Amino acid sequence: MITVNPDGKIMVRRCLVTLRPFRLFVLGIGLFSLCFLMTSLGGQLSARRPGDSPFTIRTEVMGGPESRGVLRKMSDLLELMAKRMDTLARLENSSELHRAAGNGHFAVDRSPAGAGLMERIQAIAQNVSDIAVKVDQILRHSLLLHSKAVSEGRRDQCEAPSDPKFPDCSGKVEGRPPDTLSWGPQGPQGHACRVAQRGCLWGWRWLPGPGWPSPQWMRARWTSDPCYAFFGVDGTECSFLIYLSEVEWFCPPLPWRNQTATQRAPKPLPKVQAVFRSNLSHLLELMGSGKESLIFMKKRTKRLTAQWALAAQRLAQKLGGVRRDQKQILVHIGFLTEESGDVFSPRVLKGGPLGEMVQWADILAALYVLGHGLRITVSLKELQSNLGVPPGRGSCPLTVPLPFDLVYTDYHGLQQMKQHMGLSFKKYRCRIRVIDTFGTEPAYNHEEYATLHGYRTNWGYWNLNPKQFMTMFPHTPDNSFMGFVSEELNETEKQLIKGGKASNMAVVYGKEASIWKGKEKFLSILNKYMEIHGTVYYESQRPPEVPAFVKNHGLLPQPEFQQLLRKAKLFIGFGFPYEGPAPLEAIANGCVFLQSRFSPPHSSLNHEFFRGKPTSREVFSQHPYAENFIGKPHVWTVDYNNSEEFEAAIKAIMRTQVDPYLPYEYTCEGMLERIHAYIQHQDFCTAPGPAPPGARAPQSPFILAPNATHLEWARNASLAAGAWPPAHSLRAWLAAAGRACTDACLDHGLICEPSFFPFLNSQDAFRKLQVPCDSTESGMNHLYPAFGQPGQECFLQKEPLLFSCAGSSTKYRRLCPCRDFRKGQVALCRACL
Repeated sequence: MITVNPDGKIMVRRCLVTLRPFRLFVLGIGLFSLCFLMTSLGGQLSARRPGDSPFTIRTEVMGGPESRGVLRKMSDLLELMAKRMDTLARLENSSELHRAAGNGHFAVDRSPAGAGLMERIQAIAQNVSDIAVKVDQILRHSLLLHSKAVSEGRRDQCEAPSDPKFPDCSGKVEGRPPDTLSWGPQGPQGHACRVAQRGCLWGWRWLPGPGWPSPQWMRARWTSDPCYAFFGVDGTECSFLIYLSEVEWFCPPLPWRNQTATQRAPKPLPKVQAVFRSNLSHLLELMGSGKESLIFMKKRTKRLTAQWALAAQRLAQKLGGVRRDQKQILVHIGFLTEESGDVFSPRVLKGGPLGEMVQWADILAALYVLGHGLRITVSLKELQSNLGVPPGRGSCPLTVPLPFDLVYTDYHGLQQMKQHMGLSFKKYRCRIRVIDTFGTEPAYNHEEYATLHGYRTNWGYWNLNPKQFMTMFPHTPDNSFMGFVSEELNETEKQLIKGGKASNMAVVYGKEASIWKGKEKFLSILNKYMEIHGTVYYESQRPPEVPAFVKNHGLLPQPEFQQLLRKAKLFIGFGFPYEGPAPLEAIANGCVFLQSRFSPPHSSLNHEFFRGKPTSREVFSQHPYAENFIGKPHVWTVDYNNSEEFEAAIKAIMRTQVDPYLPYEYTCEGMLERIHAYIQHQDFCTAPGPAPPGARAPQSPFILAPNATHLEWARNASLAAGAWPPAHSLRAWLAAAGRACTDACLDHGLICEPSFFPFLNSQDAFRKLQVPCDSTESGMNHLYPAFGQPGQECFLQKEPLLFSCAGSSTKYRRLCPCRDFRKGQVALCRACL
């Protein structure tokens, strides 16, 4: 059979019809002649590619007299073959009718093969005729393009235009990709060298990188992804340039193109003011169904509806008449997609972790209550549809400008978006917010730095602004604290809980039996003083392996678990899971939380759970937030390896009276306030870049504090335009050697604020602090700006993405930007609303 593929290939396939010897001979002669013409035509039109069939020709650069002549001969031959096939068909029909008459029945009543033979021959003839038509169309189209180019004097219309605003365009046309800046060992002349060689030092040098797709690249690869054909790429030089100038953005618009036909960004819709919502029924519809995880999230949202409504009313009063523009927001929960494995949904009813689903349910509720437009996706197909992903394998940009102001997703969703958005991912990644439970430090986020200095992991290296990562707890100020909510009690409920507490009842934190293994020693000590309850999942035929003196309730629904906590005196953790929501829920219900102290602290260097996570944070207890931000009498952290200390803590807890307590930042109002501030003020797309390292402002905005210990923003200094948090909340301290900025700011009752680093990244800041800098250098290091010891050398930061509150070294005294914070809301400064 002879067919023409959509990409322009003319293919001759194996004939599936069994012909008699004479017909086979006639058709074979025709096919041989056709193949000969195809071979000669292939040599004139374009070189074959590896893997092409011998019967494949390409029509990429047509228009020459020789090519048109061969195509005409080919068309004539095809027409002749069609006539011969038609004659054979009539002869065959006549022969079969005579034979049938002699046998007393019609040919159509013979065997199935014979009955369909005539139809198959006619189909072959029709296919040959169709090919002739297509070849004629190709000839006409080629001649039309040629004559049009000649008549309009546009013989050079498919040459890359030279435009200084598009410096990479000509290089792409010539096949030379743009240069890239690389950090590595280099000699005095800038050439590559081995570190062991004399004069070989680490530094920057320009390397010719692979760059973006050039026409030469596209000529070799444009058939590898159907998305190119979707955008009109057909293998011609013109189509390559049109694609690079109108779909991607590496070449200027071609002057001979109809500019009104090129894609233009639609006019932005008129801004609509966001209005607080109190009815969440539509949100429950948007969340969908079909997964146990979604069912859990919807139940939680429905249960907290009244608290969200009350919180919205309170925040509205606090904000007064502040105008809030409604944002269009896409929420893509990547870890729930089938493509990522969705290991959470099957475990919802079997004691699996619920912290991520708790947080996502609260994020959806907060965004909806704040009055923004939401789209929610939990499948790759839904994501592609909402983004406008063209058909194919993800090599091309989106078909339309991104219709969302913000996109909330996780690491799984981030990877899926990168795979399917093409170059649009780089263009729109400033709009993405990544929900990241444990946080991503700048040293792991910067791809090149992470690769060179051993910080690269399976996560991280996305080159985002570190504030785009949003954590469950405020453990790293380099990221934004998203959080979640715990149910808030009114005064009546608090009094009822206090009166109904059992002084000798303990609930163990751990729904999986594996958490209980090896804890018999602690449990036996606890059993001497308290009645122990558990909520370990088990199947009816296989009870869990917990001590007989433990009263196990099995896996409880959230309302019943809350009732159990309201009766208990103690909620005890055995070191795992880390940083979950349950301890906060227990404290909010009037329990004391007892947890183990880790010595040495757990981190990615010594503990399997943290290995591969993009953070070097050291965890000194099971729940650092509860230890550092709540503390006694609600939270007790002891050494479980010391039986005497453990037993003494239990005795002391039994004598301690506590009220239900919930930090403001984990209430519905606190979360609404925080997310409102982020949406209102965080802008990573148009934020001004920092001043070059070492640049000195005409008038320094800093003054030395009266006690000469730190810098403050001068009252008469103008505030930095667009800075958020407001710059006047800045306090700058020189940390002790080996001290991270996170800890140095906490030592003074403040929070490290990485967005203030650019203000301090100058010689003037060191001079105002009376630091004796014998010399000043700029470099890429997540500890800069810093004062080096020994040597009296000052270092400034060269890469803005590496400004980091985390990290320390005994070689440096770090220059740390700190700020104040709102009571119960460490994510926001006092003037941040």
